Amino acid sequence: MSSSSSDVVVESAPTVPTPPRALPNGLAAFLVFLSSGAVLVLETVSLRLVGPYVGVTLQVTSSVIGMALAAIAYGAWMGGFLADRRDPRTLLAPALVLAGIATAVTLPVVRYAGEALRGGAASAVLLLTALAVLVPAALLAGITPLVVKLQLADLRRTGQVVGRLSGIGTLGGITATLATGFVLVAALPSTVIVLGLAALLGVTGLALGAYLRRRAGTGLPGPARAKAALAVLGLAGAGLATVAPNPCDVETAYHCARVEVDPQWTEGRTLFLNSAEHSYVDLADPTHLKYAYTQWIGLVADVAAPKGQRLDALHLGGGGFTMPRYLTATRPGTRNLVFEIDGGLVELDRRELGVRTGPELRAAVGDARVLLDAEPTDSRDLIVGDAFGHLVVPWHLATREMAAEIRRVLRPGGVYVQNVIDYPPGRFVRAELATVAAEFRHVALIAPPAAISGLHGSNFLLVGSDAPLPLAAIRAGLPGLPEQATLLSGAELTAFVGDALVLTDDYAPVDQLLATA
Repeated sequence: MSSSSSDVVVESAPTVPTPPRALPNGLAAFLVFLSSGAVLVLETVSLRLVGPYVGVTLQVTSSVIGMALAAIAYGAWMGGFLADRRDPRTLLAPALVLAGIATAVTLPVVRYAGEALRGGAASAVLLLTALAVLVPAALLAGITPLVVKLQLADLRRTGQVVGRLSGIGTLGGITATLATGFVLVAALPSTVIVLGLAALLGVTGLALGAYLRRRAGTGLPGPARAKAALAVLGLAGAGLATVAPNPCDVETAYHCARVEVDPQWTEGRTLFLNSAEHSYVDLADPTHLKYAYTQWIGLVADVAAPKGQRLDALHLGGGGFTMPRYLTATRPGTRNLVFEIDGGLVELDRRELGVRTGPELRAAVGDARVLLDAEPTDSRDLIVGDAFGHLVVPWHLATREMAAEIRRVLRPGGVYVQNVIDYPPGRFVRAELATVAAEFRHVALIAPPAAISGLHGSNFLLVGSDAPLPLAAIRAGLPGLPEQATLLSGAELTAFVGDALVLTDDYAPVDQLLATA
């Protein structure tokens, strides 16, 4: 029996779809390096953006890091999810452009929201840091899984591709962190850094879209009106950033600073650091001390040595240089050395607050703990501790080891005064008193009675010495000051301190002690 050729059915092999061409290795590496680095630039600068509103505390730093990590986790998951469902080449350019727009919009969003969320409440900190970081960082974190998907044309090289791109992303993050911390923040205002990053991301996204469109007919999808809308949104974000309320006159490497003229006295100047009222300077009268705690320091300095006797004074923290000016005016010949970590603040003080350095006033730029190590033993009559990060004493300046260094530098009979701020239930001031008392034989406390009884927060002045303190003279001087204050010493002070923790370099939870109950 024969069969006709028409009865024969020949089945063709199934068509295997051609995988999308991988990105050139150099372009893939650049995209991963850029996107990962941009996330770390945002994370670092976010601390500067939110600091004027909620401070720069351990909680704020932890919140920024946590939000950045949450954005990376969510963005990477979403990027991988989308990469398996769409051609990643159609997503890369839009993701970069949207990340640029979100970065530009971050500035006005944080500045307008910050005005409404001022304070250190945990809810305000979390919300403001989320507004600063989450959206742009999540969009940027989605870039890496999209690029990885495009590079996996050969499954035998999966480990190599993923490992290489992960390493490049990490290198991008390290480079961005160091460049931002050491160069960008010191050289440029936060506004310029954020808008510059937004422009870089937007331009890169547009250029990538054009390249992919020419190469494979893909790129930035959607009608021209959608692209125009994105461009308008980006420009609107940048425009809002320029008119949003800016709490800074000057951005230094450490502070958002501004100087305001006293409306009641044309020669009065108030220095604000990160929106906290920090120092008051009377350009016409250096003996005018406005704040209660500076009056307490002035009183202790006045009775620490015979009237008019010159002193060798060391100031841990400069601020507006109020106390060095006071000592020079009341004790001619006094030699003041100021340790100030922020060189930009010293320059602002010179321009706006009449600070003039010379033989009687020297300013050393650097960390007070580090600089103190180089000071000779028994070289100072008075040491004033008045260093703050927002409203918090930096933890490494509040430990027993720091107090021991201060005692080493003080001459026999020298006096140490330290300004701290605390709130009910007063756990930090008690711990700091216990810490100073662990090194100095004689310790006293000056504060408003209501603050000592735990009714409200306040400045507290700790006084320490290895020689008996002039307690009677201090008590006699307090009633003559504008604000009521009490001096605690001896058994009263011991009862106030109780069993408070002595802070050490190994364990100094300063921010947690300051948290209100």
